[in-house]
Amino acid sequence: MKNSYEVIFENNRKWVESKVADNPHFFEELAKTQHPEYLYIGCSDSRATAEELMGAKPGEVFVHRNIANVVNTLDMSSTAVIQYAVEHLKVKHIIVCGHYNCGGVKAAMTPQDLGLLNPWLRTIRDVYRLHQAELDSIDDDNKRYDRLVELNVQEQCINVIKMACVQERYILEEYPIVHGWVFDLRTGKIIDLEIDFEETLKDIQKIYNLTGSDWVMSRKK
Repeated sequence: MKNSYEVIFENNRKWVESKVADNPHFFEELAKTQHPEYLYIGCSDSRATAEELMGAKPGEVFVHRNIANVVNTLDMSSTAVIQYAVEHLKVKHIIVCGHYNCGGVKAAMTPQDLGLLNPWLRTIRDVYRLHQAELDSIDDDNKRYDRLVELNVQEQCINVIKMACVQERYILEEYPIVHGWVFDLRTGKIIDLEIDFEETLKDIQKIYNLTGSDWVMSRKK
């Protein structure tokens, strides 16, 4: 156990050496500021790392991860990350990325009392309830599982779009745009669910329109 822990610091030393060898000013430049174009909201699963699957470099992606890539408006962690990314970092794209074989989604499909996980998983169980007719019509358990992963991403994208900071900045600057992805662990490929951001925003605005304030409309003009 001790050796497996210590190897992390050895790997870090080698990483630092490689970066400095390529660019002696790498860390000096990295420490100045960050200007990522992407906010990535993903699952905490150890197999689905944002930067690696995107081929991104340090400073290019602002990342938030939790169990089953949930965006719950009562969760101050995810909402604070989104607001900071939208208002201060000025990200242009918000990506909600789930993955097949997600343990959190599978747990939500299990009729079992999971203690402290219950309130968190309830958000995913609500996704199942919203799409129960479609999901129950899928006979193959694995395909139903995959489909719930996709629908969970879709619903979490909608939860992002519901947020005032996202709506207000989009009206003013036509950014950020929200995307839904699924990472397929079996192939290594990212699948774009092709969420129609503008159409989704229009669909929910009657209920979730938070942009009616005078200052937003005047700034738009």
